[in-house]
Amino acid sequence: MRSTIYGPVPSRRLGYSLGVDILPFKTCSMDCVYCQLGSGAKTTVRRKEYVPAAAVLAQIRAALAGSRRIDAVTFSGSGEPGLNSGIGKIIRGLKRTTDIPVVVLTNSSCLVSQKGRQEFLAADIVVPSLDAATPRIFQKINRPHASLKVDKIIDGLVRFRREFAGRIWLEIMLVKDVNDGPVHLKKLKEAAARIRPDKVQLNTVVRPPAERSARPLNRAQLEKIRVFFGENAEIIADFKAGGRQADAGHIRQAILAAVRRRPMTVRDMSLSLGRPVEEIRRYADDLVEQGRLDRLRHKKSDYYK
Repeated sequence: MRSTIYGPVPSRRLGYSLGVDILPFKTCSMDCVYCQLGSGAKTTVRRKEYVPAAAVLAQIRAALAGSRRIDAVTFSGSGEPGLNSGIGKIIRGLKRTTDIPVVVLTNSSCLVSQKGRQEFLAADIVVPSLDAATPRIFQKINRPHASLKVDKIIDGLVRFRREFAGRIWLEIMLVKDVNDGPVHLKKLKEAAARIRPDKVQLNTVVRPPAERSARPLNRAQLEKIRVFFGENAEIIADFKAGGRQADAGHIRQAILAAVRRRPMTVRDMSLSLGRPVEEIRRYADDLVEQGRLDRLRHKKSDYYK
């Protein structure tokens, strides 16, 4: 079985986070215009145990037993983690193993059903996203599965807040000229007031998006929106992510962590890590020369593993 864990990687919000990816690539209920995994995958709301829970727990426990610093275990990665029907079992098993906080990043679609909400109840922190408060904007920015309705998702978030004892950090991804208009922001603020998250976290497009038309807001625009949302709102967008001169060792470690999950092309890694293609190619080829990566040719593309 492929490795379902990666990292730990440094996270602005969570410290050193051990990532857990329990889905095939781009298995999601939405096809968001800003998604760094690319565009065009067929959306799904089918839940099944894509990876056996026992095997995932074994991999996480082995990582926790190592010497690396881990501040959080975070379910995210290749799509909507709630689509794995074993996620609740994995979280509960993990909580019997460690006191390290368990975090779930979700697009909120699984919170519509009572069963979906129950899966996340044992987590410590849930970071649900809500980018739209009207059907028109929901379709435009999130391009959801046909069965999903934004009002049902908001209702699910309200119910989850009543049921969940942990922390909820509601993330709003803002795309210029799509969901940042004053009328829509007012509706988003009203939805957030109903949900009552511990934090409202404002983000924007700082990594290469699925669609070139998905453009970021600048820092001043985000700051104005932060003030509008109130005292529990914060900006989490890292405007240095697209162009910072990161430490070469960190980039190499990030590449190795990424390809442990699955073979990847240079373009895949560029989208995942938010770094230029040629920069990733240079470091990946260096790792091949060092014997730390293999390069394979498949259907006219080079894959690294």
